[in-house]
Amino acid sequence: MKNLVFLIALFFVLPSNGQTAAEIIKKAEEKLRGKSSYAEMSITTVRPKWSREMMLKSWAKGSDLSLIYITAPSREKGTVFLKKKREVWNWIPNIERTIKLPPSMMSQSWMGTDLTNDDLVRESEKDNDFTHKILGIDTVNGYPCWKIESIPKEDAAVVWGKIISWIGKKHFITHKTEMYDEDLFLVNIMIASDIKQFANKFLPAKLEVLPVEKKGHKTVIQYVALKFDVPINDTFFSLQNMRKIK
Repeated sequence: MKNLVFLIALFFVLPSNGQTAAEIIKKAEEKLRGKSSYAEMSITTVRPKWSREMMLKSWAKGSDLSLIYITAPSREKGTVFLKKKREVWNWIPNIERTIKLPPSMMSQSWMGTDLTNDDLVRESEKDNDFTHKILGIDTVNGYPCWKIESIPKEDAAVVWGKIISWIGKKHFITHKTEMYDEDLFLVNIMIASDIKQFANKFLPAKLEVLPVEKKGHKTVIQYVALKFDVPINDTFFSLQNMRKIK
C-alpha cells in the first residue's frame, strides 16, 4: 500500500517523459526567445474610469540583448529601452537624455502599466536565477499543464519572491503565471490566451496582467506581429542606436 501511494504521488509530481522542472522552464523560455526575435504589439492599460493604448516594436537576441521602441501615442513616441545583460537604459526624446535605470527602479511600474521594468525589459531568466519544483498537473483553459514553483536563488537580483507557472505539456506555452512579492503575497496574475501559430511556433497572441488587489485594473498585451531567428547584429543594441531607431 505504501508503494502504491508513493507511485501515485510520483505520477502527479514528475512529468511523464522524465523532464525536470528546470528543463521544462528552460524550454518554455527558449520557445519565447529563439535565437533572435522581432515583435510588434499593443499594450492597453485599463483602469476603472479610463484606458490607454501604446504601440511598440521590440527586438531581442538571446537573453542578454533587447531593445523596445515606442511608436504611439505621439507624446511617448521615440521612447526607447535598451537592455544589455543586467543593465538597462532609457532614451527620452523630449529631453534628449539617456538614463541608466538603477536596480531600485526595476520593481517600479513600466510606463504606467501593471508591468514592472523587470517584467518587460529584463527577461526573468528563470532557468538561471531560480530553483524549480513541479507541484503537480493542472488544467488551464482546457490545456493540461505542469504547475511549477520557482523560488529565487539567494544571490539572484530579481523582483519576485516566488513565481508559479502553468506550462502546457503539448507546446510548452506558459498559460498562466502567478507573481508573489518578497513576503510571498500574491501580486499579479498573468493569463495567456488566443493561441496562434507564429512561423513554426504556437504561442499566445494575448496576455493579460491582473493586479490581485486592484479591482478594475489590468494590462492587456496583444501581439500584432512576431518573428523568430531574424538576422540582427549585436551592434544594433547600442546606446548610439537608441537615438536613431525608427
